[in-house]
Amino acid sequence: MLTMSTPSRARRTALACAVLLASVLAGCSDRAATPPATGSAASTATAPNTPSIIPAPARLEARGGRFVVDGGTLVTVDGDGARDVALVFTDLLTRAGGVSLVVSERVLDAATPAIRLKLDATLAQPEEGYVLDIDANGATLAARSAHGLFNGTMTLWQLLVDGRSGDVALPALHIEDAPRFRWRGLMLDSARHMQSVDDIKRLLDAMAQHKFNTLHWHLTDDQGWRIEIAKYPKLTEVGGCRIPLGDAGRDPATGAAQPYCGFYTKAQIRDVVAYAAARHITIVPEFDLPGHARAAVAAYPELGVLDVAEPVSAEWGIHTTLFNVEESTLAFIEDVFAEIIELFPGAYIHVGGDEAAKDQWKASPRVQARMKELGIADEAGLQSWFITRMETFLAAKGRKLIGWDEILEGGLPATATVMSWRGTDGGIAAARHGNDVVMAPHDRLYFDYLQSDSPEDTPGRPTANPLRTVYDYEPVPTELTPEQAKHILGAQANLWTEHLRTAQRVERSFFPRAAALAEVTWSPVARRDWSNFLARLPAQFERYRVLGIDASTVAFDARASVRSELAAGKATVTLANQVEQGEIRYTLDGSEPTAASPQYGAPIDAKVADGSTLRARTFLAGEPFGHTLVQALDTTALRRRANHELPPCKPGLPLRLEDDTTIDGTRGVFTIDIFNPCWRYADAELDGITTLHVRAVRVPYAFQLWHDEPHRKFVAAKSAHGEFEVRAGCEGDVIGKADLPADAGPSGILDLDVPLTTTAGRHDLCMIFTGDTRPATWVVAEAALK
Repeated sequence: MLTMSTPSRARRTALACAVLLASVLAGCSDRAATPPATGSAASTATAPNTPSIIPAPARLEARGGRFVVDGGTLVTVDGDGARDVALVFTDLLTRAGGVSLVVSERVLDAATPAIRLKLDATLAQPEEGYVLDIDANGATLAARSAHGLFNGTMTLWQLLVDGRSGDVALPALHIEDAPRFRWRGLMLDSARHMQSVDDIKRLLDAMAQHKFNTLHWHLTDDQGWRIEIAKYPKLTEVGGCRIPLGDAGRDPATGAAQPYCGFYTKAQIRDVVAYAAARHITIVPEFDLPGHARAAVAAYPELGVLDVAEPVSAEWGIHTTLFNVEESTLAFIEDVFAEIIELFPGAYIHVGGDEAAKDQWKASPRVQARMKELGIADEAGLQSWFITRMETFLAAKGRKLIGWDEILEGGLPATATVMSWRGTDGGIAAARHGNDVVMAPHDRLYFDYLQSDSPEDTPGRPTANPLRTVYDYEPVPTELTPEQAKHILGAQANLWTEHLRTAQRVERSFFPRAAALAEVTWSPVARRDWSNFLARLPAQFERYRVLGIDASTVAFDARASVRSELAAGKATVTLANQVEQGEIRYTLDGSEPTAASPQYGAPIDAKVADGSTLRARTFLAGEPFGHTLVQALDTTALRRRANHELPPCKPGLPLRLEDDTTIDGTRGVFTIDIFNPCWRYADAELDGITTLHVRAVRVPYAFQLWHDEPHRKFVAAKSAHGEFEVRAGCEGDVIGKADLPADAGPSGILDLDVPLTTTAGRHDLCMIFTGDTRPATWVVAEAALK
């Protein structure tokens, strides 16, 4: 059984400088910079003469010399809007612990060292582009627009921030830079779980330094309505609250219902929008329709198709609740959009359009009669009519409609922009149709998909979108002609928060993968280089730290694969990290690895003994990075598998979920295949084993599956409350069985000792709980052979 220990931050400052790979790197220009050493887990490529800037500039020329920035350095401004840019830049620099700079409108002679910001409408650069020159007399930044000037200050900010305070020596260089794509975005789901205003501002700060220009804000869904609408107060009074399933929805002291509630006031939204605008980030709000409407219909049942009121949902997945298509409902929707438009000045309004299960429309005589009145042949056509109606309304208000790729079905509105999430087909079809497209395919850019199989990763969907997958993504499909490709506005990563209850998990899901997407959407294809990106990334972690962003290190963390031969008292341990970067150092005496510890180069033959522990950690340029792997090598530990070491038995829909204990605080995290709950103890050594000890918990089955319901499988129970069964091989015979109780008792934990009939050889053990998985299902938290 393995665990991971939390890295100390005390040594991060030393790392910030050590990982910079050339003498021109920010803050380290007069220090020796050491590249990561080569080895079994080391990149053989380095980044000579490349400052640690992410995204990589379109053109960078290193020059001789340097410019020292200290507290006496002035930031001078020239041009309307330049002062506003300078004030945000210097504020971010101060808050990051960098040198404090003063903004001045004084005109200095050319020989006076300073940072000069200049707006020049004649500059031959795109709207968001800039030119930066650094030499011994200072840094001169010029751009056509305030947005371009701000982008240039973010490059300067990265050069100036390395986690240390005091003077900084900037390398002499020349940069000409502009983005490849117009839409460079992230999507934040605040409907399922909310984030505080401060959390969102911290995200905006991190986005700004990566030159993102769009935050898509998902504010309404089946599980909550999060935006104040003055004309319809019940949207937040009723729609803003749900009762979580299980213990999370009950007061532990009284047993009374304990709702999960919240929404953003108009004042808060204006504050966030203004904060984003100062960083040249446009917020695109989403009011999802005609599906994902449960919270709105719970508040105002007359908006729905059914005659009965439904509560705000506490379940995830695809619900069948739709808005009806009465004129009164359309007037409600237009009223809501009118208030949304007043809050969000950007060009685009997102209308959702995804996963609108048509069952209620099909079954409703009134909806069918309405379709006949309108001369519409089918429900897909009705949704197209619905979306087109909204497009007309928004256009009259001077706004553009954008929706998920389902808005293609039944006919695409003429000026709609399509956000392609179900792969690339929707984007290809829209571009060929002449509509603009934002690419956001789930299998590349869904950041609620996990980054790795590490126990340190967040809850989410174990279908991994690792760092390399994001970096290698190309937004323009090869199927498009050059003319059609002009409709690809850019790309966006989406973060759905069903399983991301805390701001820390949101940040770990976004970063550092957002850094990879920033480079995909900003840098020219020729400037993208995976090894070079990895060499620049560790310095970026230091910037995340000073911004208060808890970025995930799982791509760099050492992982272990163990093959034991317990009868012989030995085990073979293979170590690796996901990005094959740096060195992995390890110890076998339980001590913390240092730069002097053995470097991993080949599988380790270790002795199995009481108290024997392997620790391993990635080192970059001689400094520890990320978490320390702790792998116990005694017999008891090697016979015990935690939930994350028990993969699903068959392909299905695995999810890494929290349990339901307490609405706040720490919860257990477990992987379960919600289609086929079965856990596999791979390669179990059964010689001399008589018993399998299982620790289990029971969690609510919180999923609406719609047409996927037939994929939900379970074995019928034979006793009152079902049985736990273990098989030798998933298609093999049952070799162990125990009856289950009604529940886990006050502790919430069930311990079972299950006698085994097969006690020899090596086998994959497949474990299930019989009985319906609804309304609650058992989960194997741990399994141990005895």
